Amino acid sequence: MSENTAGQQDEQGRDEEQAPGLQPLDETGIERILLVVAHPDDIEYGTSAAVAGWTSRGIGVGYLLLTAGEAGMQRPPREAGPLRTEEQRRAGEAVGIERLAILDFPDGTLEYGLPLRRAIAREIRGYRPDAVVAGSGDLFVGWGIDHPDHRAAGLAAIDAVRDADNRWVFPELTSDDELEPWGATWLLLTGRAPTHYVAVDEEAEARAVASLEAHEAYLADLPWHPKPADFIPEILAGTGKAAGVPRAVGFDVHRLRG
Repeated sequence: MSENTAGQQDEQGRDEEQAPGLQPLDETGIERILLVVAHPDDIEYGTSAAVAGWTSRGIGVGYLLLTAGEAGMQRPPREAGPLRTEEQRRAGEAVGIERLAILDFPDGTLEYGLPLRRAIAREIRGYRPDAVVAGSGDLFVGWGIDHPDHRAAGLAAIDAVRDADNRWVFPELTSDDELEPWGATWLLLTGRAPTHYVAVDEEAEARAVASLEAHEAYLADLPWHPKPADFIPEILAGTGKAAGVPRAVGFDVHRLRG
């Protein structure tokens, strides 16, 4: 990718951020979407409603989890990891995903760096998505100070989108794994003020609630946690109000290709 191309992409991103109001995401040409997160359940706090809408429209969706969430429960990691993996499988089924990959980076101590970028770039090349969804990597997000794993995952995913498109970054992916470079067209970030929205219907909302409810044992370890049906609809309605629709999921959207 040339420096001029990168500069054009930056200008496009700034133009979108300055556009008044939320714009509907143009899904034209989007056939596959990859969501990259740190833990099981990270996608289920509203974003899975967009996933349910995408899969209902025939868009293929894959999840890449960088850890198994083994440090996130009140039980030994050797027990929690497999349990959370199974719950994530059921959560993905609730919204119709076609691909689930869970890596073995350590939960709670995820580090931004070349191994993480390489692993994400490998999955991008393997799945060949038209859009990648990731966290922003920001310290401060809408709900407060973000988890360090979320920040590492977001930054690594953002960089890995570019890495996956460059033959000379991680050349072993081409020579050893036989994965050709792949450039996603769209980067959709969560945790930031949205520029665009995906409208969702009542069915997608119900499936999103079911996807979080699939994390049954995890939620049982958090007695203070509200029931999914008590707050997921409120999240979607809040974004919908800003977008002028009944319910929606918002993203900070960057077009990476013309």
